[in-house]
Amino acid sequence: MPDRLTARSKAGGCASKLSPKIVDQVLARIPRQIDENVLVGFDTADDAGVYRIAPGLALVQTIDFFTPVVDDPFSFGAIAAANALSDVYAMGGRPLSSLSVLCWPAQGDIDELECILQGGAAVMKEAGCVILGGHSVNDPEIKFGYAVTGTISPERILTNAGARPGDVLLFTKRIGTGVITTALKRGTAREEHVAAAVEQMRTLNNAACEAMLRFDTHGCTDVTGFGLLGHAREMALASNVTLEIEHAAIPLLPGAREYALAGAISGGLVNNREFVCSCVEGDVSDDLLFDPQTSGGLLIAIAESDAVALARDYPPAVPIGRVLARGAKPLRVI
Repeated sequence: MPDRLTARSKAGGCASKLSPKIVDQVLARIPRQIDENVLVGFDTADDAGVYRIAPGLALVQTIDFFTPVVDDPFSFGAIAAANALSDVYAMGGRPLSSLSVLCWPAQGDIDELECILQGGAAVMKEAGCVILGGHSVNDPEIKFGYAVTGTISPERILTNAGARPGDVLLFTKRIGTGVITTALKRGTAREEHVAAAVEQMRTLNNAACEAMLRFDTHGCTDVTGFGLLGHAREMALASNVTLEIEHAAIPLLPGAREYALAGAISGGLVNNREFVCSCVEGDVSDDLLFDPQTSGGLLIAIAESDAVALARDYPPAVPIGRVLARGAKPLRVI
């Protein structure tokens, strides 16, 4: 009987990302290439890159892969696919094609590998995104994901730099996948809590994307490995605003508070807290503010007049704060 998937990696899912501190320092040293067709590059730490190929058409491109976040192979593949697709939806794009990225031990269980690929293929089919091929390497630590290419209108790109003072912040999923999957890895998570987290992680953000595009949405990012405050920080800095987050309004997955209080804290959460804390005014004692999310929800900055209508049309979207003129710090928790 092979070991549980989550037992074969040091960190699971988006908690396996490099510390945002390291990424931030290194990207600052990389020279920018000058090309007038680059509509979104890596300057603002956005979710995906956008490259114009015609006057009314651009490509939106992203890549995301990670270590196992759950033990069931099919679910792991499905979650990896949903997570990779999310970056395209966060920009307001439509995914078209994908390439798989696989790290797998040469002596690994072939049936298990097939289940992972089947799970990913099922979600890609659901998204209407064709898998064209991929690349694999022999690696003792399992990693899986996709590079995704989509299309977008250059006039309808949503970036993390679009938030405006007066906007309402809506969030479309619940927080807690990091602490729940950490508890799973430690063998302390309850089955019903894992099931709820898996259902959310494999849920596509396509419906949320379609809903927000019907309104006066100004900015968007998906909340993944850097946690809610980590991705909110990127939006605040890129938009030159302060994001005010209402702590009590943040929706949580069942069991999330329990596992956080029990100390189911990943290394990714610790890295996020270390990097973001100095940017926040207010009480940051709640670990869930920094919890790395896998296939998380969209954080949407939308005109106040449209926020109620969007939440009505897409009930998972709930208000968790507002956008203010830039203050002393980019983030405020109340």
